[in-house]
Amino acid sequence: MLGRTQKLVLGITILILVDIVWVSSSELTKFLYKEAKFDKPFFCTYFKTSMFSIYLLVIGILAPWKESCERQNGTYAMMEQNAEDENYYTNQAGLGDPTYVPIRSAHLASTANASGNTLSGTESDDSSVRSVRFSKMAEVREMSAHEATDALLARLSYAASLRIRRQKTHHKTAKTALLFCLLWFVANYFFQLALEMDETAMITLVSSTSSFFIICMAAVFPSATGDKLTFTKVIAVGMNIGGVVAITMNDLHDTKMTRGVLLALFSAFFYASYLVFVKRKSDTEEKVDIPLFFGFVGLWNLMLLWPIFFILHFTKIETFEVPNQGQFALLFLNGLIGTVLAEALWLWGCFLTSSLIGTLAMSLQIPLAIVFDVMLKHEPYSRTFYMGSIPIFLALTLVALLMRNDDTDPLTKLFKIVYRKVCRCHKPNIVRVNDDEQQESLISNSD
Repeated sequence: MLGRTQKLVLGITILILVDIVWVSSSELTKFLYKEAKFDKPFFCTYFKTSMFSIYLLVIGILAPWKESCERQNGTYAMMEQNAEDENYYTNQAGLGDPTYVPIRSAHLASTANASGNTLSGTESDDSSVRSVRFSKMAEVREMSAHEATDALLARLSYAASLRIRRQKTHHKTAKTALLFCLLWFVANYFFQLALEMDETAMITLVSSTSSFFIICMAAVFPSATGDKLTFTKVIAVGMNIGGVVAITMNDLHDTKMTRGVLLALFSAFFYASYLVFVKRKSDTEEKVDIPLFFGFVGLWNLMLLWPIFFILHFTKIETFEVPNQGQFALLFLNGLIGTVLAEALWLWGCFLTSSLIGTLAMSLQIPLAIVFDVMLKHEPYSRTFYMGSIPIFLALTLVALLMRNDDTDPLTKLFKIVYRKVCRCHKPNIVRVNDDEQQESLISNSD
């Protein structure tokens, strides 16, 4: 079990690795759109999202093999006893409030008569006839659904309980994936359309506003105590957006509110909604099976979104066209690495850290992409790029330190200290009265 600091370091490392993969995937997407002449945003998004169902195929192959290995080994894990375990069942009532229902069966009455006859037959004639009277009302107490399920699993064999737990996990994960697959697809499709309609620098700048949506929505729908809105988080998000503005300023030629900008804004909102609600549904990485979750996301998209092809084709928004062998190879490689692998790693990194850190880490794609151009294409960049990269890294570091220190708000505390010191200078001097003067009697004791 990893500690908080270890989870934080591992999560940030995974997010930086995902940024590198996404930068490479973006270059491959540009090559597919322009050089390979396959400019089909919906087809690419649908194909790459449907590739998530590969996880279900892998799980279906590995699950029987894993179960057979566990059966052959026959090893059982010993649970460590905690101090709270001894008093768990004594401190918590497992049954609900009593309810009384009438007894409809005549079995008790016949039993009572039989017992009475037996007693009278064995006793002497002088003894009085004794009988047992049962109450006509029965007391009923019900267990909670969760405890009843645990009690049922406890009475089953080890292999049977594992199968039932796996079925429950699959059913719950499938329902969660159905709720969020449309949010994920809409966010990615709007981003692909925005890239097609407007310049990359402007779309990247607008997409960075997802961190602002994250802190607002996480404050309204918190999944943990650290999701509350603080002044330090607002400053960190402002630093992040300011760094993105400084980097992309030289590449912005037309800052009008175009359709691409609106689509990028919608994409940022849906992406933030997807991440916040998934994190709220399963607030830790132990409570969600990430490969299984994305596998069901791909399956639901594959089953539910194929009719949109006909709508886009007949309205001539995007004509349906089957890619050739070269285009399919690029699309498959991009989907396998840039979507199937990278998205699962990114969500895992968000669970290890926080949704805000995951969103701020996405902004690192901009300086990484420019470093990629400098190293491979030898393209020069101005000083504003290097100056703008500093607040992006500082914002990520600041939020990571906040999470490390139980999400405190150091800037607010600093402003309070400064305010108290400034206000203390303008306070009037208070004259303290000596203790002797306070103890002096104002009324004479003499008669």
